[in-house]
Amino acid sequence: MATFPVQRTLLEGRTPPRLESPPLLRADEVLLAYRPESVGQARRLVRRQLMNWGLPRLIDTAELVTSELVTNAAKTGCQLFMTVTVTLIADATVRISVRDGSRALPVLIRASDDDEGHRGLGLVHQLTNGRWGVTVEPLGKVVHADIAR
Repeated sequence: MATFPVQRTLLEGRTPPRLESPPLLRADEVLLAYRPESVGQARRLVRRQLMNWGLPRLIDTAELVTSELVTNAAKTGCQLFMTVTVTLIADATVRISVRDGSRALPVLIRASDDDEGHRGLGLVHQLTNGRWGVTVEPLGKVVHADIAR
């Protein structure tokens, strides 16, 4: 019967090799209703966390990204709550995530000059250098955007 290397090392009385620690994750989240005023609440969450983490220079970008993601979620017409999460990943990246109850995927549209809308994801794409994405879940999706320090 084969044994795993860590088990064999333990049986031989040696200390198992040290595994690298996963990146440090620090996060905060809030449940918000699908209403326009939720955008301000989400922005306040992001501002507060970035100040707590000593990252004030990222606040303007992070608040703008948050506004776009939460506005898009609020337009889905879902009836319960969306979850907004701000995460600091290994002191290198701030991730803004919005989980909503719609499985409709966001679409990056190139707006014409006279278009009054359809610029939100383009702005997110530009501010994050294309580091955003979507994870489809059984009861909705999570849209995330990463802001590098």
